[in-house]
Amino acid sequence: MRKYRVLGISGSPRKAATDYIVREALNYLKSKFPIETKYFSVAGKKLNFCIHCDHCIRKKEGCVFKDDMTEVYDLMEWADAYVLGSPVYQGNISGQLKTLLDRTRAMMARNPDVFEGKIGTGIAIGGDRAGGQEPTLRSIHDFYIINHIFSTGGGAFGANLGATIWSKDKRAAGAEADKSGLKSLYKTMDRLHRVLEKLRYSL
Repeated sequence: MRKYRVLGISGSPRKAATDYIVREALNYLKSKFPIETKYFSVAGKKLNFCIHCDHCIRKKEGCVFKDDMTEVYDLMEWADAYVLGSPVYQGNISGQLKTLLDRTRAMMARNPDVFEGKIGTGIAIGGDRAGGQEPTLRSIHDFYIINHIFSTGGGAFGANLGATIWSKDKRAAGAEADKSGLKSLYKTMDRLHRVLEKLRYSL
């Protein structure tokens, strides 16, 4: 039996707290479970905005733009599960992550079942303890629900909607120091694995 495949995506334009936390999530999964992981960061990538030109709908051959999303499309098809991480920008996901998620419309246009049976969870990293992490997670879950992806948080008592991290605007060092946040991260990854196991026997 092959290992589960988990894709971690950092939605931050900086290699800082979000990058650290998404990698920590993947490392935790690999250390505990039979899981293969891959990682993608939006930092330094060329990602054009979706312009709703409907090329993907008409042609069903992917997106009109040929940029770094090409790598994302391949990775998202490869994965059984997603860990999407975003810094909190104005109380919600980053513009870079929003662009990436908008552009997956081309995948659904080509194959409406492309995400069927896949699972997703989220991580939100804020400079303040209560700086918009929960609305950020809700936006991530909205993406999953709309695109037929099973959505999971970390469960009650500590990680309801997913992992919430307080970086204190100290980049990776601040995120690493947030022990309560890391606890919510590990709880969320444990839950992701449990859902993967359950779905394996039900689908």
